[in-house]
Amino acid sequence: MKRRNSESIGEVLRQYLRQEGLETPLNQHRIIDKWFELMGSGIAAYTGEIFIRNQCLYIQIKSPALRENLMMERERLVKRLNEAVGSQVITRVMFR
Repeated sequence: MKRRNSESIGEVLRQYLRQEGLETPLNQHRIIDKWFELMGSGIAAYTGEIFIRNQCLYIQIKSPALRENLMMERERLVKRLNEAVGSQVITRVMFR
């Protein structure tokens, strides 16, 4: 017997998370994890507090020189992080 209304488990899970209001917090957590993964251990060593508020990723960078370099790459970082998660989670990055 062939099922005609079958859905993948991933799609069902996404629908459930969206319905329960859990999709955004999960994606925000994934963005923060991706920061450390995409930037590597060198930049992660200079990263302090990191959080998301109002679709803005706030990152404390302990090195002023590194902070200036990263500020020039903000738009590219937003794009890379959102692509890594597969959803539009953040619209900008602020370095402190």
